[in-house]
Amino acid sequence: MTDINPTDLAAMLCSRLCHDMLSPVGAMSNGLELLAMETDPEMRESVMGLLEQSAAISTTKLKFFRLAFGAAGGFGERVDVEEPKALIQALIAEKPNVQINWALETGNLGKPAVKVLLNFAQIAIDALVRGGTLDIGAEIRDGACEIVVRAAAAKIAFDDVIGKALEGSLDPSEITSRTAAAHMIALLAEQCGGGLQYARTQDALVLGAVMPEGEGLIG
Repeated sequence: MTDINPTDLAAMLCSRLCHDMLSPVGAMSNGLELLAMETDPEMRESVMGLLEQSAAISTTKLKFFRLAFGAAGGFGERVDVEEPKALIQALIAEKPNVQINWALETGNLGKPAVKVLLNFAQIAIDALVRGGTLDIGAEIRDGACEIVVRAAAAKIAFDDVIGKALEGSLDPSEITSRTAAAHMIALLAEQCGGGLQYARTQDALVLGAVMPEGEGLIG
């Protein structure tokens, strides 16, 4: 596994978070400006609807990043699978052209496994630029949590540099805000004694992880 200064990695993860939050927060700011100037009741109602939508998206993203990147205070060492499931469902709610299928064969997951699951889901969703199918599965077997996330579509958008980050073979100089999350979960898997892998074809991206059960090292 390549080494990177922890401060630099934290800064890149913060940059990713800020990038993803900019759009919904900016929409709220613009909506408030319009609301201050608008006097027509019908238009004000329309703007309020947009503000509510942007607020809901912002809340979902913050909850997602709390579990995917952060210490997830308020949760125990294990997290009910309904928590990450609800966050992923909320992420694709605005993407009607993405169909999701679940195969979660366990009631709860350790925090490290949850981080891997959420980040895999984000990578897979980003790959479905024109919509497609998202399959998410997790089960406990032989003392380890096995996670599989598959994105399938006519067009898959996936940068191989993210794959190198997942494998832990990315040079530190190549780690950016785009690859920091993948590098983080690769590091997390290594610390837990597990591993990540991926496979890509023209019409599918498959992300897999084996995370030994036990006390999480991060979170």
